[in-house]
Amino acid sequence: MWGGNVRMANLARNAVTLAGGDRDVPPNSAPVETELKLLAPPGTLDAIRGSPAVLQSARNKGTIRRLEATYYDTADHQLFGAGLSLRVRRSGKHFTQTIKRLSAKNPLERDEWEAPVEEQAPNLGALPTGEIDGIFSRIGASDLAPVFVTRVRRHAIALDVPDGEIEIAFDDGMIEAGEQRESLSEIELELKHGKAAVLYRFGLDLMDVSPLCLETQSKSSRGYALALNLRASAVKAGTSSVCREDTVDEGIAKLLSGCQQQILANLCAAQSGREPEGIHQLRVALRRLRTALYLIRRDLKSPLLQALDADARRFAQRLGPARNWDVFVNETLPTIEKADLSPIAFSALREASEPFREKGHHAVRESLGDPQTNRFLLRLGLAIEQRGWRNDIASESLAILAEPMTKFASRALDGLEHKALERGRKFSHLHPQERHKLRITLKKLRYAAEFFLPLYADQGAANKYLKQLSRLQDILGEANDIITSRALLSDVSQSSQHPAVHRAIGAVIGWQGHVALAGANRMKRRWRKFKRTTPFWTR
Repeated sequence: MWGGNVRMANLARNAVTLAGGDRDVPPNSAPVETELKLLAPPGTLDAIRGSPAVLQSARNKGTIRRLEATYYDTADHQLFGAGLSLRVRRSGKHFTQTIKRLSAKNPLERDEWEAPVEEQAPNLGALPTGEIDGIFSRIGASDLAPVFVTRVRRHAIALDVPDGEIEIAFDDGMIEAGEQRESLSEIELELKHGKAAVLYRFGLDLMDVSPLCLETQSKSSRGYALALNLRASAVKAGTSSVCREDTVDEGIAKLLSGCQQQILANLCAAQSGREPEGIHQLRVALRRLRTALYLIRRDLKSPLLQALDADARRFAQRLGPARNWDVFVNETLPTIEKADLSPIAFSALREASEPFREKGHHAVRESLGDPQTNRFLLRLGLAIEQRGWRNDIASESLAILAEPMTKFASRALDGLEHKALERGRKFSHLHPQERHKLRITLKKLRYAAEFFLPLYADQGAANKYLKQLSRLQDILGEANDIITSRALLSDVSQSSQHPAVHRAIGAVIGWQGHVALAGANRMKRRWRKFKRTTPFWTR
C-alpha cells in the first residue's frame, strides 16, 4: 500500500479549511484563496439563494456556469502525498488549470495558482511549478493521469457585506471516480476583500435560512477519499504556538485557534463512524478548548467565552456515550479475552453491546449535523477572528490583555496545581466521585502545561513533570473506565436475558474488581511521585 501514513496525514490536514486569526487579504501578494464551505441539504440551494440574507447583499443576479473539473496525479499519487491538487476545469469552451496547496501559515487559506490552457489536459509549463513545489522537477505532464472528475452547476454572486466583499457560490453536482459517485450540494463563501470574520458572520446569517453544516473538506479531498477509498484519520493536538514575546491578548488567540484547528480536523473522522479515534480526539479537542476558556475566564470575566464554554460542554456530552462504548467494546473486552477465561463467551456480550454502541454513534452523527453545533463552530471562528473578548470584558480588566503571556501562564499553572493538590489530600481515602474530580483537574493541568510549554526554557524538567502527570492520569483513567463499565454493563443486563451474556457480565465485573485491587497501591505510588516532582514553571 503506497505511502499510507502520508496519505492519511494529508487527508486529515486537507479536512481543515478554516481556522482563526486576525487577518486581512493583502493586495498583490502570493496567490491565496480564503474560503468557508457550508453543506446544504439537497434541494435547498434555490431557497437559500433567494433568501433576504443573499438578495439584500447581492450586487446583481450573478452568473451561472456548468463546470467540469478533472483532477490529475501520478500513478502513486505523489501530488496528494505532498498536499497538492492539480485540476483542469472546463467552462464552456475555456479551460483553466489550477494548482492548490495548503498554506503553511493557516489552514483557512490555500495557495492557489491558475492559468488558462488550451485543452482539458495538464500543461505544467503554464504555471511557475518550480516556485510551487520541488516535486514538479521530478514529474512531467506525461506522468499525470485523471483520478476523479467533478461536474457542478455553479451560481456565483458577488456580495457587498459590512466590512468586506464575498463571492458566494452555490454548487450543485457530483464527484465521479470510476464507478463511484458522491453528490455535491454546498455553498462556498470566498473572501474577496476584508477580514475573514465577514465569512463567519455571513455564514451565521445563512444558518437562519437553512440548517447548514460546516464543511471541512475541499472537493479535492472528497474526490481523493472517494477514488482511493480512504477514511479520514483522527488528528492529535499540534504543538502550541505561544511564545515568550506574546501578550495575553495574542496568546489567547493562539490558544483558541489551536483548539479550533483540532476540532475541525476531527469532524470528518468522527462523522464517518469508522474511526473511533476520531470521536476520541474530537472530545480531547473540546476538553482542551474548555481548559483554555477556563484559564482565560479566571482572569477575564467574559460572557462571550462563557457562552462558548457552554456550547463546547454540550457538544462534548453528546459524544460521551459513543466513546464509552468504543472503549468497552474495542479495548476493555479484548483485554479480558486475552486472559482466556474459558468457557466464558464474550462474543455474546459484545453482540449485546453493539446496539448501544450504534445508538451512541447515531447521537454523534446527529450532533454533528445539529444547527446548534454548527452555530457554535461558526461563533468560535468569529470570536477568534475579531478577538471578541476585547469588547466583552470590564474596562478594568483590559490591562491584563497587555501583560506578558509568561506572567499569565505561571499564574494559571500555579492555580491548577494548587487545586489538584487540594483535591488529592488524603488520597487513599478519596471516594470515587472525589477521585473523578481530581482526575478532571489533572487533565486541565496537563493541557495547560502543554499550552504553555514553549514559554519555559528547561524542557527536560517540563518533560519529567509531564511524564509523571501522564502516568498518574493513566492509572486514574483505568479506575474511571472500570466505574464507567459498571454503568454500561447495567444497561446490557437489563436489555438481555441470555445466560451467556450474564455469565460474561459476571466475568467482567470479577476481572475488573481484581484489577482495581491490584492497582490501588500503584495508584498511591504514582500520586506520591507526582507530588514530589518540582513544577517546571517555578524553576
